[in-house]
Amino acid sequence: MSIHFPRPFLFFFLFFPPFASLTVQAFTGTYGINYGRIANNIPSPDEVVTLLREAKIKNVRIYDADHSVLKAFSGTGLEIVVGLTNGQLQDMSANADRALNWVKDNVQSFLPGTHIVGIAVGNEVLGGDDLSLWGSLLGAVKNIYNATKKLHLDEMIEISTASSFAVFADSYPPSSCKFKDTVSQYMKPLLEFFSQIGSPFCLNAYPFLAYISDPEHIDINYALFKPTKGIYDPKFRLHYDNMLDAQIDAAYAALENAGFYKMEVIVTETGWASVGDQNEVGANATNARTYNYNLRKRLAKKKGTPHRPKNVVKAYIFAIFNENSKPGPTSERNFGLYKANGSISYDIGFHGLNAGDSSHLSLKNINNPGLCRSYAMVFSLSALILLILWS
Repeated sequence: MSIHFPRPFLFFFLFFPPFASLTVQAFTGTYGINYGRIANNIPSPDEVVTLLREAKIKNVRIYDADHSVLKAFSGTGLEIVVGLTNGQLQDMSANADRALNWVKDNVQSFLPGTHIVGIAVGNEVLGGDDLSLWGSLLGAVKNIYNATKKLHLDEMIEISTASSFAVFADSYPPSSCKFKDTVSQYMKPLLEFFSQIGSPFCLNAYPFLAYISDPEHIDINYALFKPTKGIYDPKFRLHYDNMLDAQIDAAYAALENAGFYKMEVIVTETGWASVGDQNEVGANATNARTYNYNLRKRLAKKKGTPHRPKNVVKAYIFAIFNENSKPGPTSERNFGLYKANGSISYDIGFHGLNAGDSSHLSLKNINNPGLCRSYAMVFSLSALILLILWS
């Protein structure tokens, strides 16, 4: 059977192949947020959608694949990275069929309505306390990736895992950073696989944690993006005026030391606590507002770091809400841009759910709505062509 297309369709088909538009990036623009839910008093996923759309935040990460969240995000245009929890790693590493079923149940079944653009396989595994998981991470990553490939989702879904600074032997100055010897034997094969499939190195970077660990020797202005003399890296011959840039370049240095010169670093968590214990110096609402407001301005500039000026910094903020059920020090429960009732924790330019809870700060829209509209148009037209083909 032969199919004849009108000339306009042939023109579009040549310049905008329908399947090409199915490839999406896991990060649109430069600003994202983590949607942690270890709490019993936070708003519903539907209300979270309202908050995010009001704030024009398009990129979202969750730490599992909760179906109520994925259903709420359907049709919203929000782009979400789902998580395979650390507790599932050993099972997914040992059983390819279960990895396939997990991807079918938690990713494929929600597409295309919910824009799932990535799968984070575990969180802060390497360098973490549970050594039994270190050897399972790569196997889980490969099985999850192979599942997406088998389901023809590998061009749409980015596979990653986030690392903390616990994987590094030293990070000051940035040029001296390298992976710990105990971590390297697990990290290098993981990075080799990520290099093959085009995944970034995901870093949880917290100037807050660095500062509270040594407040006597670290200038808080340097941690908060405020005017300061900064630091000088003699090997890189570069000056750093804020700690986050230095932390990102430390990760680049570690990657280079391991032989990975082209891999991108994406910040998958960063933030500042608004409340802390007595020994958590600097954990207060004033500093949290300063860090998050200045971070938002810095990301909006769409520029790179001193060592990688062409690699635009992208970061997911931690987190949407204060999470009252998290264990650990008080700071762990107070990283939210919003309080449990949906009101803003402090004013950095966002609106809360409550009437009258608004902000008056002006900040240029971080996302690129033109790009989003263009993507939607291409996707819609391509879908129309596919419909003609199948009819």
